[in-house]
Amino acid sequence: MAKEKNTRDMSLEELKSKLADMKESLFNLRFQRSLQQLEKPENISKAKKEIARIKTFIRQFELKIK
Repeated sequence: MAKEKNTRDMSLEELKSKLADMKESLFNLRFQRSLQQLEKPENISKAKKEIARIKTFIRQFELKIK
């Protein structure tokens, strides 16, 4: 819940920046999985959920539904 609160208080530019970082992180996790070097496979699903949260906040921000 605390993470959601911090994400909710970010500006649109910060959200878009964080989204780009999370997408890059997900790419790296998938790359590690393909090389069988990924120690915690659950990190992939955590990253995907965080990306979905950020996209939701961006959409809410665009629609002014805060």
